[in-house]
Amino acid sequence: MKRIINIAILLLTTVMVTHAATFTVEAPRQVVEGNKFNVTFVLNNGEGSSFTPPEVTGAKLIYGPSVSHSYSSSWINGKASSHSSEEYTMIYKATQSGKCHIGPASVVVDGKRMATKAMTIEILPAGSSQPSQQTQRTPGAPTPYSDPMTQSADKAVSGKDLFVRIEMSKPRVYEQQAVVCTIKLYTKYQISQFMPTIQPSFDGFLIEEIPMQPSLNKVETLNGERYMTAILKQCILYPQQSGNLTITSGNYDVSVVQFDTFKSIFGSISKPVEKDIKVTSNKATIHILPLPEPKPASFTGAVGKFSVTTDLKPATGFKTYSAATYRYVIMGTGNIKYIKAPEVKFPDQFDVYDPKTDVHVNDAAGDMNGKVVIDYTFIPQYAGEFEIAASEFSYFDPELGRYETIPVAARHLTVAKGEGQPSNHYRMKNMDIRPIKGGDLGLKKSHGYIVDNWAYWLWFLLPLLALVALLLYYRKQLKERADVRRMRSKRASKVAQRRLKAARGFASRGDRNGFYAEMLNALWGYMSDKLSIPVSELSKDNINAELEQYGIDERLRQESIALIDKCEFAQYAPELASGDMNAVLDEAAGIIDRLESVKRKKTITVQS
Repeated sequence: MKRIINIAILLLTTVMVTHAATFTVEAPRQVVEGNKFNVTFVLNNGEGSSFTPPEVTGAKLIYGPSVSHSYSSSWINGKASSHSSEEYTMIYKATQSGKCHIGPASVVVDGKRMATKAMTIEILPAGSSQPSQQTQRTPGAPTPYSDPMTQSADKAVSGKDLFVRIEMSKPRVYEQQAVVCTIKLYTKYQISQFMPTIQPSFDGFLIEEIPMQPSLNKVETLNGERYMTAILKQCILYPQQSGNLTITSGNYDVSVVQFDTFKSIFGSISKPVEKDIKVTSNKATIHILPLPEPKPASFTGAVGKFSVTTDLKPATGFKTYSAATYRYVIMGTGNIKYIKAPEVKFPDQFDVYDPKTDVHVNDAAGDMNGKVVIDYTFIPQYAGEFEIAASEFSYFDPELGRYETIPVAARHLTVAKGEGQPSNHYRMKNMDIRPIKGGDLGLKKSHGYIVDNWAYWLWFLLPLLALVALLLYYRKQLKERADVRRMRSKRASKVAQRRLKAARGFASRGDRNGFYAEMLNALWGYMSDKLSIPVSELSKDNINAELEQYGIDERLRQESIALIDKCEFAQYAPELASGDMNAVLDEAAGIIDRLESVKRKKTITVQS
């Protein structure tokens, strides 16, 4: 008795969550002529009576209405909630293709008559492929999960209750033809967490992903079972090779919500329980047809339906040494984003730059459509009458299964004289025939033996002498390169000059941090190479001692150390540094030149 009293007090202190009654209709979107289909009218959270069926055109009533009832309640976080439903199911047969209009049905709830909204179903001609079983639902209708009373925590979640499916919009396509891949979740359970662990791979495809936010907001009937569905990922695929291409399966960790249900004197009470399961999607294979051979010479990989226009900017008033643009616009639907720039033949007297491509596309229709603008910039080098040659643009139409070629008309240009001179690249152009040489050609009437000429023997002697000189030089180089210390000292100035050049680039951009960092690299590196001091032993004291031993006078030593101090100060306190960076560069170059002009002082070793 004490336990019953405590439960009664607890129930009185909780808030019973109820919902307003709703009356909705569910029916398939498409039906093939001659097939049967269900139309279900669902009354949620209410007790109905006096059901009035709808008026239906284009279909014949076979059976109904059949009425079913369900009730459930749950207790979550101190709040109790309940849900009841009545379903009135009508079975119809599609009698003729076209539009089937389902009028409103009505039912009396608490003395008031509620009615559903009218709905239209498309009836396809007999012999059409089986349409998608996606179900239309009235806006605002509740999510049709199964009754929580049947989703007990001890019930196993089978592969028919929750699965991920990869669907392809077409079973076979040509290379570069778009195919839409949809990865969809089907579930009879509520889902609290969904985590992909291995994503499907799309080897052999170029991918254009369609942005979306997955949500369980649609109901579909598959193999006679009703599911809540969510599109996890949808993308447009462009196959890059022929043959059978397979999209591998993905792995997912899913947390589903089940219920622990127990009975009390006040009814059934449900408690939500999460269960973690692992789900693997199917694999999808699509057959890719190769593009027919032979391909037109003007084919650049476009697959779809396209049109082409061209334009000149400016349209008239061309002058030498002034830039102009030949605009090539490709519009249509297909793999427009991956079309290569067509080859355009410009006059030899034009300086032509690499084309610039600007793509404007969208993928809302399951394939990319829009336009790609290709700008060819050119500069005429000579005045006169010129012509941009006529060309062709070819693409493959997968619906027709053949190549289509669009002729592109030639463009005539009149170029007037402008200010400037032709570039060096074009000064000698179109001058393949040179003037015939005139004057004294050095012809002689007398002849002699070539072996009697000392120059003949000199040609034998010179290569021999050159070979001897080359061997001597090679031996000298080997000897010098063996002396690593000497080689570093010899190349110290060249390495420093390259670093100073890099520092000059930072100075021209006004980058003080980069400038002084590069200056320190140049100065420390030069001192290390010139004086053969290992990097680990570099210090100002060591540098000063080695410079003195080298034979550098005290003033030049002080200037060198002072320059390093200045650069270090500027690098680590740039806000306090001042002065012209170019002046620092000139100072460093002068110090290095003066150090290079000093010959190393010979050291005398005294043996005792």
